[in-house]
Amino acid sequence: MWRQAAAAIFPGVGFREPAQASDLIAAETRLRRTLPAELRQLLLESNGVTGRTHVDTVWPIDQIVERNLLFWSDQTFAQLYMTFDAFLFFGDNGGGDQFAFVQKPERPDIFVWEHVSDSRRWVANNLQDYLGRSLQASGDDWYQL
Repeated sequence: MWRQAAAAIFPGVGFREPAQASDLIAAETRLRRTLPAELRQLLLESNGVTGRTHVDTVWPIDQIVERNLLFWSDQTFAQLYMTFDAFLFFGDNGGGDQFAFVQKPERPDIFVWEHVSDSRRWVANNLQDYLGRSLQASGDDWYQL
């Protein structure tokens, strides 16, 4: 379903081999969080999605784990930015801004964290909406106002 939907939006979308269910279970154990159902399903079809300019629209599961553990625990980040505890990051724009699910409280919406200003704001209703908006756009700054 996810591959077909993404390819219908942008025929040049890049897919990876599917993640294994055991990899997702191991990731959830390391993260101490459950992956959102939509993200889990997408990763089981393609362990990451590459957009128009070869940007990781959705990261592979290993990158999701490593980036989130870094964002949640790095003391330098804690001194520079508001806490990231409510977010589960899963993709970026190639220039430093990151996309995330809000998990506290759990909701399907996608937010962007803009690294220069440390602002966090809504950009999509859910993962399908996020893929539609990001893959249709001609540039990687599609979420800018």
